[in-house]
Amino acid sequence: MKRAHGSRQGTRKSLKKESRERGKITITRQMKEFKIGDKVLIKPEPAAHGGMPHRRFFNKHATVIAKRGRAYILEVRDQDAIKRVISLPVHLRSAK
Repeated sequence: MKRAHGSRQGTRKSLKKESRERGKITITRQMKEFKIGDKVLIKPEPAAHGGMPHRRFFNKHATVIAKRGRAYILEVRDQDAIKRVISLPVHLRSAK
């Protein structure tokens, strides 16, 4: 069988929800607002495929830099480099 090379390859465990978390996504999670300079955690929502950042940035802390349409531009530290990631608010949670 040929190996898959998609963007979600190897995410069986990282994109798995617990049994109590399954179901529809609430509207408040989709419409969440963040301010520029807020610290957020990139926590992907498996039920929403669009606007999901790359798997490399899952469970990373980021800073909101700007807003582009409904999405946010984030600044993430990836080893020594600082990278910019675009993500929808459903995949973000405020960092404490």
